[in-house]
Amino acid sequence: MNDLRHITTLGALRASGYQPRSIKDELRGNLIEKIRRNEHIFPGIFGFDDTVLPDVERAILSRHNILLLGLRGQAKTRIARMLVGLLDEYTPVVAGSELNDDPLAPISRYARDLIAEHGDNTPIAWLHRDERYVEKLATPDVSIADLVGDVDPIKAANLRLPYSDERVIHFGLIPRAHRCLFVINELPDLQARIQVSLFNVLQEGDMQIRGFKLRLPLDVEFVFTANPEDYTNRGSIITPLKDRIESQITTHYPTARDTGRRITEQEARITKEQRERIVIPDILKDLIEEIAFVARDSEFVDKKSGVSARLTISAYENLYSAAERRLLRNGENKTTARLGDFWGVIPAITGKIEMVYEGEQEGAYAVALNLIGAAVKKLFLEYFPNPSKLKKGQERDPYGVIKAWFAAGNVVDLLTELPDKKYAQELDQVAGLRKFVETAKIASEEALTFMELALHGLAEFEVLNKEVVQNRWTFRDYLTGNLRDEDDEDMRDLFN
Repeated sequence: MNDLRHITTLGALRASGYQPRSIKDELRGNLIEKIRRNEHIFPGIFGFDDTVLPDVERAILSRHNILLLGLRGQAKTRIARMLVGLLDEYTPVVAGSELNDDPLAPISRYARDLIAEHGDNTPIAWLHRDERYVEKLATPDVSIADLVGDVDPIKAANLRLPYSDERVIHFGLIPRAHRCLFVINELPDLQARIQVSLFNVLQEGDMQIRGFKLRLPLDVEFVFTANPEDYTNRGSIITPLKDRIESQITTHYPTARDTGRRITEQEARITKEQRERIVIPDILKDLIEEIAFVARDSEFVDKKSGVSARLTISAYENLYSAAERRLLRNGENKTTARLGDFWGVIPAITGKIEMVYEGEQEGAYAVALNLIGAAVKKLFLEYFPNPSKLKKGQERDPYGVIKAWFAAGNVVDLLTELPDKKYAQELDQVAGLRKFVETAKIASEEALTFMELALHGLAEFEVLNKEVVQNRWTFRDYLTGNLRDEDDEDMRDLFN
């Protein structure tokens, strides 16, 4: 629509050729134009190009209200908010109207009376599209008055009007969202009797407030979000309401690691100083994403609850912060993040997963270490041969020199706050480790990261023994480590 903001009266607006159109037609028309111009309609939404987003576009073209159904952290609310970009930049309204009345199609008593009194001189205001977005989180305490409205006795007394007069009504969020996008998040949390109040609003445009039936042809684009878990745990969307929501679209988590990385790096709040002073190797970025993939399949994690993308975002921020804290304590100017820094990532994992009974028995901390270990094991196999599946008759064990070094009683102690120089010395002392990593054609600047990955991976395959004690990761020969653990248990039994 051409910029008509210079128009300030109803007569001038009518003369301009302006024609009212419903919000669903407005969304549809602007979407068609964007598709024709090959514009990216949902920038910053990754992994949905062939699944969710085409469904959303089809729903808009069909003039449908939308239900986005998916587990937490699947960008449902973000998609809803981005629909604002499909509205006209500015829309004319009758000045002072609380229902955003279209000057050429008023629905409120206030707007009709004002136009009757002033005619073509009725003042016009312009509403920006950002002001046409209304969002409400559904909670059990939401009332019909909040959504639809109620009779205001104070207004009735001040205006000396009976309760049957439309002017004494205090309108709720939905009438005030006339000609707007109205989003209700977590719809199943809305009590069933409150959901019933949406029936006529969605279908016929009728509203009944305290027995006062008011015909308001509301023009609202509804977008609802819901978590499938809510259907069994906290509530449900009642069937007649679901029947009135024309398009139900199911969201999902990223299916590829690269997609997850794009989302994480886009959403993480990393300062310019952190980016300049700290290097995060790609393998560690992949490890963060792999932790989320592993968690979604873990026997300890409740699959109905899901594992939000917020886990990887928080983990990425914590990885930077763990490296930054180490850098500051050691008085260094620059550093590279390490696998040992994932000690600082654990709080970002434990707070983002809901565990089943077995997980609760293990404990959140142990489950987090289990997830990190499983992710390390998977990445290890992408670069190095499987220690438990070496070919029979193989002339040389690729891990032979490393295993012999540890079998001689040597130990690697990786303190989480080791300065970079000592960290490199600790890894370089392992005979054959650097040479082994070089066979995987790793860039020289990433050698230390992969050397540490190799140790963690060998521990996951029980070639080495790994101990996690407070602020250190200790690696030793597997047999020696197990005998030592048994001796420690015997001593504890003796003193008990």
